[in-house]
Amino acid sequence: MSFNFHTHTVRCNHASGADEEYVLCAIQNGYTVMGFSDHAPYAFPNGHKSGYRISLEDTQDYVSSVRALQEKYKGIIDIRLGFELEYFPDLFDKEIEYLKSFKYDYLILGQHYTDNEYEPYAKYSGVETDSVAVLDKYISQVIMGVKTGAFTYVAHPDLINFTGDKQVYLKKMAYFVERLKETGIPLEFNFLGYTSKRNYPNNDFWQIVAKSGNPVIIGLDAHSPNVYGDKENLGKAKELLNTLGITPIELNDLRLINWEGKYEQF
Repeated sequence: MSFNFHTHTVRCNHASGADEEYVLCAIQNGYTVMGFSDHAPYAFPNGHKSGYRISLEDTQDYVSSVRALQEKYKGIIDIRLGFELEYFPDLFDKEIEYLKSFKYDYLILGQHYTDNEYEPYAKYSGVETDSVAVLDKYISQVIMGVKTGAFTYVAHPDLINFTGDKQVYLKKMAYFVERLKETGIPLEFNFLGYTSKRNYPNNDFWQIVAKSGNPVIIGLDAHSPNVYGDKENLGKAKELLNTLGITPIELNDLRLINWEGKYEQF
């Protein structure tokens, strides 16, 4: 694997290591392209503060650090500036305009909450739920986010932790996967979830993806630099995908969508 676009920094409050350490570890392990995609800041109303994303005050520092690393390691590794972002309907248009001011190279959609995070009825997607309404909300919100055309790919599309009727899950996810396939957007097999044995990657979900034929990308979701050196588990993840009949896309199959809405293909 020579590229990864899912990398976090200490600014999200749940990652470790200096920005440059990620770059050096990527270089040491043969990566030629990497992207930083820390959790995007949101200007929430009512003073709501999110504990797992970049603060508004730290955003410029994040951008400046990544841009400086781009220059320092130019010709050695291709570094891109991105953000991992939720689609929150009431806030999204304003959020995109704010992020455009930093001239990002790409965005990835990671729907950690349904509805809008600051609302008291918002649900964290990784918490167990047997509610079909929550499952439906997750599916519709991701689809709406993808249809904005702002995102390069969908991070951990199987994050929703539905524990209700399995047949309901299979039916709903088959619909979900087909709608995403119509857009052509890649779906991420999340390496962090795989190595930490979370509820995702969900085997039932990936069997549906394999049957549907959606494009698939592996995202390290690196929260520490040494993840770039975990070749043993990366090999196992690839073998799992291979047994399902899934071949992840190559770098030249990926199109980054930048702040101007323009596509860049490697």
